[in-house]
Amino acid sequence: MLPEVSSANFKEISLELFRYQVAENAIYHKYTGYLGIQPGNITSLDKIPFIPVDFFKRHLVKTGSWEPQNYYTSSGTTGSQPSRHAIRTEGSYLANAERIFRFFYGAPEDYHIFGLLPSYLDRAGSSLIAMVDHLIKLSKSEFSGFFLRDHDRLISEIRKARSVQNKKIFLIGVTFALLDLSEEYSGTDLSDAIIMETGGMKGRREELTRVEVHEKLKSAFSAAAIHSEYGMTEMFSQAYSKGEGLYSCGNTMKVILRDPNDPLDISVTRKRGAINVIDLANIHSCAFLATDDLGTLEKSGEFRVLGRLDNSDIRGCNLMIE
Repeated sequence: MLPEVSSANFKEISLELFRYQVAENAIYHKYTGYLGIQPGNITSLDKIPFIPVDFFKRHLVKTGSWEPQNYYTSSGTTGSQPSRHAIRTEGSYLANAERIFRFFYGAPEDYHIFGLLPSYLDRAGSSLIAMVDHLIKLSKSEFSGFFLRDHDRLISEIRKARSVQNKKIFLIGVTFALLDLSEEYSGTDLSDAIIMETGGMKGRREELTRVEVHEKLKSAFSAAAIHSEYGMTEMFSQAYSKGEGLYSCGNTMKVILRDPNDPLDISVTRKRGAINVIDLANIHSCAFLATDDLGTLEKSGEFRVLGRLDNSDIRGCNLMIE
């Protein structure tokens, strides 16, 4: 079980978890061995080796001996291999996601929660759907729920939900679906709602920058800001942005940047580069992940996502490709 994490003990817990996972995770042990890493010599976060998230496409990344209760899988793109994250207990993922939501947004019971996530509902094994479904149930609202492609019913239920006092509107949608909704219902006043986009275009629409997406949504719905969620199949934790694309991490997560051209060149002082994530909630898989995203990092620890690495499916350390 993960102890209570704070900024004061984050490094200590990270190094302890690193040594545990090197010893008990066959894939991570093999990887660090190829790199010639001596765990006892690692004393700083930027010396810890991070596994490419591609490993979750090719290997069962598992720490310890246990049978998975479930697997979370990525949507991927047509013809690509999806990632697969073995889950020891789904309850631990949901508890962590709930804790992070409460930290950033307060009690789910204070909201009507509407999910517009068609590309995720169309398949099994989505960690995002599991999280939103959990929050919907916690909201205890008769109006909360998933709205696959029924925009008419979604807007109708939001309007009805406004009649309930002391509850706010929370709409989370995959980016392309929110843009579809904004075009169909442009001029609808959602200025009293939290609108959160996640997941991108999924090949459904022309790619836009996050700034362009947010401007379109703000204009269509009279919203002061558009929120964003940063998460992925390979992670148990989420980061949230309450506007302008600047993400904040919960206490179990930290972002460090690496040189995009050298996956082993990691620095806690780098301000622009490829995003590495320490996710201490990944106790039973691997807590040290090299993502395919590019970003910038603020002194506060907040970060921005600028885009994806070119050829990210094959870039990085190839030592474990078999």
